[in-house]
Formats: sequence, C-alpha cells, structure tokens
Amino acid sequence: MSQQNTTATERFFRIALVLKALDGALQVIGALILAFVPASTVSGFTHAVITRDLLGDPSGTLARHLSSATENFLHGDTKTFAVAYLLAHGVIKLGLVWALARKIVRAYPVAAVVLAAFVVYEVFRAVHTHSIALPFFAALDVLIIVLVLREYRQLKRAA
Repeated sequence: MSQQNTTATERFFRIALVLKALDGALQVIGALILAFVPASTVSGFTHAVITRDLLGDPSGTLARHLSSATENFLHGDTKTFAVAYLLAHGVIKLGLVWALARKIVRAYPVAAVVLAAFVVYEVFRAVHTHSIALPFFAALDVLIIVLVLREYRQLKRAA
C-alpha cells in the first residue's frame, strides 16, 4: 500500500474516532437525560411533533411509529433498556476511542469484538422492536469495525 493511501486511511480512521467519541459522549448525555426526564415531558414532546405535522401526516407511518415507540418507552421496559444501553454503549465507546487514539495495540481486537457484540445485539433488538434507528447504528458500528481492523493490520505491519 502506498504512503498516500496509508495517510488517507489514517485520516479516515481519525475522523471515525472523533465521530465515535462524539457519538459516545452524546449517548452518555442522552442516557442521563432519559434517566431523569419525566414521562409527561416525553409524551408532550411526541404529541407536539405529531400534531405540528413535523413528521408529515399525523396519521402517517412515521407519526404512528413515533407514537408507538413513545408508548413502549413510557409503559414498557424500553426506558430502562434505553438508559442502560446508551450509558453502557457510550462509556465503552469512549474508553475504546481513548485506547485506539493512544494506539494501544491490544485494544484493537477488543474494540472489534465489543463492537461486533453491539452489532449483534442491535440487530437482535431491531428485529424484536422494529426499531428504525438500531439498524443504522449497527451499520455504523460495522463500518467502524472495518476501520479498526484495517488500522490494526497497519500497526502490526509497522511493528
């Protein structure tokens, strides 16, 4: 591989790390917010989004999906899951990003395995809940796994 390609790969990897760090931080913040936001606020937000046609027709697919997700969130185990998932996922991502940014070689395979476990769980949960967001997050994690493994191979070659 030429030096220019390696540099481009390295830049792409660094950008992915920054995005993953931001994602991890937002997940931790989101978990803390969800843990303390009252159900009435969530319900009111959903009602405002649907009644102001922010998702299109109030009886359309997106509005129905948001309404159903809100009901599950407020009356099911979804809130507990969301808080625990976001907090765990965010903290783990931040730790992995820190280790990868410091080029701690042993962290690369760990990051790949942990992210793969998240992908499996995200896909499982998406099938179970019909989430439209989880497949997107799973695809993003797969992309990060590919970048992590490429960077790991390059570090191993350089060593």
